[in-house]
Amino acid sequence: MEMAPPQIGRALVVIVDDRVSHGERDDNTGPLVIELLEEAHFVVDAVVVVPGESVAIRNALNTAVIGGVDLVITVGGTGVSPRDVTADATAGVLDRPIPGIAEAIRASGLAAGAVDAGLSRGLVGVSGSTLVVNLAPSRAAVRDGMATLTPLVAHVIAELSGLDSD
Repeated sequence: MEMAPPQIGRALVVIVDDRVSHGERDDNTGPLVIELLEEAHFVVDAVVVVPGESVAIRNALNTAVIGGVDLVITVGGTGVSPRDVTADATAGVLDRPIPGIAEAIRASGLAAGAVDAGLSRGLVGVSGSTLVVNLAPSRAAVRDGMATLTPLVAHVIAELSGLDSD
């Protein structure tokens, strides 16, 4: 009998996209993030879609933190246009930034040809006991960002939960 691998934790995905939130376009990154999180042994609580507005983004992040998820992945709103406010909204929620992970995601994305990942202002950090990660919205940026993030997440969550005794 084959045993299932242990679950790392619970995750929530926040899609930041005006057109998706208004029903003008289908979400094409949420299902990809769910698939990649499940492959990394996370239980995905939900995908939440919000417009590119600071208050809506902060509310989604705060709800996830209060709800006790271990990981929140936001997708979108990380560029340089006036509507790209995800990093700004996230900064107001984080207790402690983890700039090394954000820089690794940018560098890896750019090396893989995901220009939006390389130009992303996305942040990574901790709010309460929740790891919050901003990813750029292209499928290439999501795939590469998750590949960079996945090996690090279990360690961060273990530290946050007090299970890492180092």
